[in-house]
Amino acid sequence: MKLPMMASSLILGIGLMGASVAQAEQGAEQKQAEQPVKQASTSVAAAQSKTTPIFYGTDGALPFSKAVRAGNTLYLSGELGMKDGKLVEGGVKKETEQALDNINKTLLSYGYQSSDLVKCMVMLTDMEDFAEFNEGYKAKLAKPYPVRSAFAVADLALGAKVEIECMAVK
Repeated sequence: MKLPMMASSLILGIGLMGASVAQAEQGAEQKQAEQPVKQASTSVAAAQSKTTPIFYGTDGALPFSKAVRAGNTLYLSGELGMKDGKLVEGGVKKETEQALDNINKTLLSYGYQSSDLVKCMVMLTDMEDFAEFNEGYKAKLAKPYPVRSAFAVADLALGAKVEIECMAVK
């Protein structure tokens, strides 16, 4: 089937435009990939970027960052109910409250607040503690609550019964 000259020129022009857009997108992705990963201290004054993740709290003894900011999203490492270098006493509710206090402290240090939380993942060593966990959770967070997942795990670091990992968005 033979297309009229105008239609075939139009199809060729659209094909070339599509190839140009694809090349431009590929070039932008390559430039973004070539940018070095930024690391920041616990200072909020660290350079902000919409394309390159910024790693906070990387100067600790353990091999992970306290938080990573990518665009407007802040990803937090899991928090235990630790205070003054040891696990708080008083059971799952107290561990939950302290873990959420630790999360709030991290959020505030990087310019976020608990109302910016959008997702939390909870790990419990015993699902029988779920109701007690919820008491501590409701005591520290207000509606609307972030979406949440809860998992039973065999063990947690330092003998903790609860670990909470969250994401926040501004």
